[in-house]
Amino acid sequence: MRFCILLLVSFTIFIGTGLAVNVDIGNVDAFKQALEKDGFTIQEGELGYFDFIKLYNEGVLPSAYGNNPTTKYVAYFVPPAPGHKVDEKLSEIASTLGMSGNTTSFWNQGPDEAVVFVGRTPPECRFFNFDLVLMFRTYGNETRWIFAPPVDPLNMDVIKTEGTPDGSPGNPYNQTTMVVTTADKGIDQRIRAAAQSAGYSEGIINTHVLPSAMLNLGLENNSDVFGEAIRPALVKDKQSGDDYVNNTPAVVLRITPNESSELEPYDVPVQRVRGTGTTEFDLMDDLEELKNAIISKHNGSTARELPTSICVPDGADGIQRGINVIGPNNDCCYLWTATQPVESPTAPFFNTSGFYPFLQDSQVTLGDDPDEFIIVYGINHVATGKATYSNFAVYGADVWNGIKAITDIDFNGTAEEYLPDNPNAKYLYVYKLARNCNGDQHCFEVPYGKGGYGIDLDQPLFIAWRVYHEKATKTGPAYSEIVYDRAIKFDPEE
Repeated sequence: MRFCILLLVSFTIFIGTGLAVNVDIGNVDAFKQALEKDGFTIQEGELGYFDFIKLYNEGVLPSAYGNNPTTKYVAYFVPPAPGHKVDEKLSEIASTLGMSGNTTSFWNQGPDEAVVFVGRTPPECRFFNFDLVLMFRTYGNETRWIFAPPVDPLNMDVIKTEGTPDGSPGNPYNQTTMVVTTADKGIDQRIRAAAQSAGYSEGIINTHVLPSAMLNLGLENNSDVFGEAIRPALVKDKQSGDDYVNNTPAVVLRITPNESSELEPYDVPVQRVRGTGTTEFDLMDDLEELKNAIISKHNGSTARELPTSICVPDGADGIQRGINVIGPNNDCCYLWTATQPVESPTAPFFNTSGFYPFLQDSQVTLGDDPDEFIIVYGINHVATGKATYSNFAVYGADVWNGIKAITDIDFNGTAEEYLPDNPNAKYLYVYKLARNCNGDQHCFEVPYGKGGYGIDLDQPLFIAWRVYHEKATKTGPAYSEIVYDRAIKFDPEE
C-alpha cells in the first residue's frame, strides 16, 4: 500500500500541475454541467501574461502604454460570443502572447452574459487585485481607446475567498475564489446557484458589476469593449509568483444564455471612498531639507528640478469625456514628471508619442556622462501608512515603455546619508538613475540599445510614481493627503 501511495505521488509530480489544478479550484466540470442544464452555453477561455513590451517589440502595438514593471498582468483571454469571431488585430495580440488566437483580452459582452473566473488568487504578495476596464468605446463613427475602469477593483482586502469565510478578514492568498463579471442580477443568481450545486461555497463568490447605466453593452461593432486582469505585486516568493503568472491555476468561462429573459440590471456599485483625513504634510519641511542636502552634495553639477503632477484622471472622468486615461486603477495614485494629466481622445492602438505635446516641456534625456544623472526623492508612503506598496519607474517618453520600477523595499535607509541627524529621515527616500552608477549603492543603471527594454541615450524619458492601496480605506490614498514625489536632473557644468 505504501508503495502504491508513493507511486501515485510520483506520478502526480511527473505529470505536472494539471491534476492538482482540478483539485485546487473545485469541480469545474460539475459547475459547467449545472450551467448547461440551466440553459447556458459555456465556452472556456485562457489566462496569460499580458506583456506590453513584448507586443511593442514584436510590432503588434505601437506603445507599451505605461506598463508597471513591478507587476506582470495576468489577463483574461475570452472566447467570442456564439456566432461571432475574434477581430483579426485582437487575435494577433493573443497569438503573439502565446494564446490560441481564438480568444481575446478585449471583448464585447451582452447585457445578459457573464465572464467567470474560477481558481486561485495569487500567492502571498504585498498587493493584488482583479481590475475590470472599459477598453474601447465608439463615439459616432469613431472608436476610441478609453482604458478606464467603470467600477472599483477587487483587491486582497475585499475579495471573498475560501480563506476569508463570510467576508471576514482572513488569508486571501492562494485561495479558491470565483469572480462573476456581469451586468445582470438574474444571470448572477443562476450562476451562483449552479456553483453551489457543484460544491462551491456562496462565501467565495464575488460579483464584478458591469454597470449598465454607464455602459453600452452588446455584441455589435459599436458596443463597448472590456478587459479584465489580475495584478499581483511584490510576491513574497519569486518562483511562486512566476508559476502563477505562467500557469495560472484557474479557468475563465464565457457564459451565454441560450434563451433571452427579462433583464435585471445591477445599479452602479457604491465606490470605496478615498481619504482618512490624516496627511503627510508634517513632513514637507523635512522634504525641503532633503532637497537642499541633495543639491548641496552634487553642487558641482547643474540642477534642474522636474515638475510633478497627477498623471491620469480617474476612470469616470475618462468615460464621461471620451478620453484615454491609460488604465488608472482606483486602488492607486499616479504621479509623473509632467505639467498636467493625460487627456487626449485617441483611436485604439494609438501611438503615445503623438498625443501629448506638453510632455516636451518636461522631457529630459539621460546621457552616459558620469556627471549626468537623475535623483528621485520623496516620502516613503508605505512608511507613513498611506500605502501598501509604492514605486517609481523610468519610461521612454515616446512609447511609454517602463524599464524598471524601484519599490519602497529599495527606499529603506536611503535618506539617512543626506539627513543623518533628522529622525524623520526614515520616512523619506533618495534614489539615483544613471547610465553608470560608479559603485553608488542606491542607484539604477538605465539600459539602452535593447528595444523596448531600454531607453536610448537620445530618447526622452519621464519618471512616474504609483502609490497603491491605503489599508484603512481599502482603496487608493487621496491625492489631497499625500506629499508628491520629486525628481532633479543633474548635468555637468559647462
